[in-house]
Amino acid sequence: MNAPFNSGTTNNLPRHEEVVPRGLNLAILVLPGFSHLALHSYIEPLCIANSLSEEAQFRWQLVGLDGCTVIGANGLAVPVDTTIAALDARGTKGGALDQLVIVAGEMIEKQCPDLLNSFLRKMARLGVGISAIGTATWMLARAGLLADIRCTIHWSKLAAFSEVFRTARIQDSLFVKEGQYTTCAGELAAFDLAVDFISTHAGEITAQDVCRHATAERRRSGSNRQTGCSGLAFANVSAKLVAAIKIMEENIELPLSLASLSNRMELSRRQLERLFKAHIGTTPARYYLNLRVEHSKRLIEGTQLPMIDIAIASGFVSSSHFAKCFKAIHGISPQRLRSNYPGVARPRHWV
Repeated sequence: MNAPFNSGTTNNLPRHEEVVPRGLNLAILVLPGFSHLALHSYIEPLCIANSLSEEAQFRWQLVGLDGCTVIGANGLAVPVDTTIAALDARGTKGGALDQLVIVAGEMIEKQCPDLLNSFLRKMARLGVGISAIGTATWMLARAGLLADIRCTIHWSKLAAFSEVFRTARIQDSLFVKEGQYTTCAGELAAFDLAVDFISTHAGEITAQDVCRHATAERRRSGSNRQTGCSGLAFANVSAKLVAAIKIMEENIELPLSLASLSNRMELSRRQLERLFKAHIGTTPARYYLNLRVEHSKRLIEGTQLPMIDIAIASGFVSSSHFAKCFKAIHGISPQRLRSNYPGVARPRHWV
């Protein structure tokens, strides 16, 4: 089990009275291709909290599908302390496990062995809190644990996830907590999730001190969107423009006419066009088309939906018109792109 770090530079830091009654035990399951950024963004705040309080408030061990080292997306390998089989046999006896955290990376659709599905379902039955970081939300849904549950996943998988798992209530957020399940977009959002976890179990003062020690100006709320509107600068942007783009993003499958969009925004079509030209350098129609094509691209990369279904889900009335628009933007046909992603997930009702 990994011990919290103990830096001599923290001996003079103030101690706080807000501590948990006993240390919390976490099992952090790392899957092949996991994100090192997400893993360490989650672990390091726990290390800092332990060091600042000089208490082992959080204890963790790295877990693998087997006893071998696990290679992350950047090619670096980490050794594991135990396996899911050992955790499964031990269960929660003697307070052995308070929280299961899963960190995954790309191609998660191929990493759902039956052994892991059974393990996740058992942990859920035992009432263990489960946190899925990055694309690991896919695994919880595949195990049947997220029916009618609010959840999130890394933005690159949002479109595919919503088509494959229709019963999950997916949303674009940094992290979502619902009952015993927590889902997180991953990468730097894992830091915000860890600080939220520290606040819950060790107190807000400790959480604030962790942010200060990590030179983080503040932690973000889980309800924050993962990304801003594509193509926009983060400052001095018209609120009307941001609202227009949000409406576009919410109406991909059934696109609105520019007249309808203008009416919703209480702007003339000319005013709407001027807003897009000034801030993005393109027309509303072109921007809307790009949004729909990017949505289709994520479906091609992340699902095995038939091309006509992807076209319809992206607001195109025919596969030929869809293919023409797609190739004009990406320089490659949808079918050619699909050939680069064999064996990706089918919609849940096909499985």
